[in-house]
Amino acid sequence: MTDTNQTTPAEQWTSVQAYVLAVICLLVGIAGGWFIRGSQSPAAAVETASAPAPAPAMGNQAQQPPTPAQMQKMADSQAAPLIEKLKADPANAGLLASIGNIYYDTQQYPAAIDYYQRALKVEPANAGVRTDMATAYWYTGDADTAIAEFQKSLSYEPNKPNALFNLGIVEWQGKMDIGKATAAWQKLLDTNPNYEGKDKVLELMAQAKKHSGVKPGTPAKPLQ
Repeated sequence: MTDTNQTTPAEQWTSVQAYVLAVICLLVGIAGGWFIRGSQSPAAAVETASAPAPAPAMGNQAQQPPTPAQMQKMADSQAAPLIEKLKADPANAGLLASIGNIYYDTQQYPAAIDYYQRALKVEPANAGVRTDMATAYWYTGDADTAIAEFQKSLSYEPNKPNALFNLGIVEWQGKMDIGKATAAWQKLLDTNPNYEGKDKVLELMAQAKKHSGVKPGTPAKPLQ
């Protein structure tokens, strides 16, 4: 039997590709308004978003951000070994979610959603995967579906911190519904008294309340 853990040279990332992707993922995390992955701890998310961007690579020219086509190629390359494993075990929810995570991290959100959906057909109550899928929907511009999926995650885990955190952001930035946004964050604080990101949640609530007099439909300013 072939060892599916082995990859061909074409499937292996170069150090430059890995470096570039790390930078892009960091910047996406910061620009995304502090969204937290479904399975990520709040403390890790705050630490990641607060970290400075890596210094640019040394050389005559600064490293240019990858194009969408290059990001797609890197995603496909990293996902290839897992997709190969999936052929022998197509209902493996963990593999499907892992592939979804690769496409999510490389900003290939429609592909990420597809794999998350397939994972959720096997494990519909996986609130972490559903939270990630909801956030991916937000990045495609579909706030309504994102909110619906966050709510479904909460139907399985009513006090899930990451779902409540992200739901608040989408209610605010996507729908300009300050009341629902602050309600989600307040529930997060009430049901998770030891929440590591409490200070950040309070900061978000204060920022959102500043927009309470803004006409509905007016986009909120992005988080700093």
